[in-house]
Amino acid sequence: MSSTPMTADFVADEINAHLPAPYRALIREEHQRMHHEALAPAGLASRKILVVGGAGYVGSVLCRHLLEQGYAVRCFDDLLYNHGLTTVPLLSHPHYEFRHGDLTLADDFSAALDGVSDVIMLAGLVGDPVTKKYPELSERINDEGHETMLAILGEKPLNKVVFVSTCSNYGLIEGDHLADENFELKPLSLYAKSKVRVEKRFLDRDSGVSYIPTVLRFATAFGLSPRMRFDLTISEFTRALALGEELLVYDANTWRPYCHLRDFGELIRRVLEAPQGHVAFEVFNAGGEINNFTKQMIVDAILEQIPEGKVRYQEHGQDPRNYRVDFAKVRERLYFEPAFSVQDGIRELIAAMNQGLFHDISEPSSFYGNWAVPEA
Repeated sequence: MSSTPMTADFVADEINAHLPAPYRALIREEHQRMHHEALAPAGLASRKILVVGGAGYVGSVLCRHLLEQGYAVRCFDDLLYNHGLTTVPLLSHPHYEFRHGDLTLADDFSAALDGVSDVIMLAGLVGDPVTKKYPELSERINDEGHETMLAILGEKPLNKVVFVSTCSNYGLIEGDHLADENFELKPLSLYAKSKVRVEKRFLDRDSGVSYIPTVLRFATAFGLSPRMRFDLTISEFTRALALGEELLVYDANTWRPYCHLRDFGELIRRVLEAPQGHVAFEVFNAGGEINNFTKQMIVDAILEQIPEGKVRYQEHGQDPRNYRVDFAKVRERLYFEPAFSVQDGIRELIAAMNQGLFHDISEPSSFYGNWAVPEA
């Protein structure tokens, strides 16, 4: 295999063949701009993407997807949950590099940026329960650490930087409203409040950064990953019912949006290749209306495949979030729609469990979820 990556430009021409011709032309123009204005001044022959948090549940799938699309990838991760084995399948790839480091340490993060063209900011202490359990660690990573990263990013010659935020920022929505990107943010948890603060700082047009910033507010993730998580709704419910446990569901009629990991990877690729005028200083809800589900709808979808499953319901759980999300902007601006449904995610997880791919998930360890930070 060549010692330099297959250019993502040519790969993109084939992958983007279904897009409207005028938009494909804009993508080609963006490639030219990127080479002349970003790569050449930085002394780079081709793009290399730094994925901060690239060994985690989303990141390990994203890294593989970007490699498949012709990009060189550097994964930067502190392996908080002792999940370094997720990188092993990619270590032999000639265009993949792993860097162990701590995003809260300026020297670590600055060194990880050397020789990269674009950055995906995935990392953090992720999720409402774990940030509530470890508030000091949450502040160090999600607030102080991200402030450190943003300060350093502003000093580097970069092309595009994508900050992964969350639809949890919408909090609790009454009635049948759909939350678009301009909807009022009502973060309820330490996790979401931190995301809202970083979004505001990241999109400050007066900050003088040279890179193109984009925020993606992720729906709740599902799908198979080398660092599988069973603390997220779809995988949590599916695991319990597949193991024959009685599933207790709180507030069954609350809504959330969901999105498959592979769809997240594809959306990030599209942001990387999009014309700068379509993504600069923009926020996108990441997902699709097809996967706006209530908990009851998820249970019903699982029971279609595991009809013997046992479910019990209870109201007034500890998590009051309730929001349906409008994904028109990402569909119309980037022509993105999910390729995978909630039902697809349930089906693939049941198949993987039936083949014995997961060890000791009757009482899953911290490798399988963000319940506790080892040795914190």
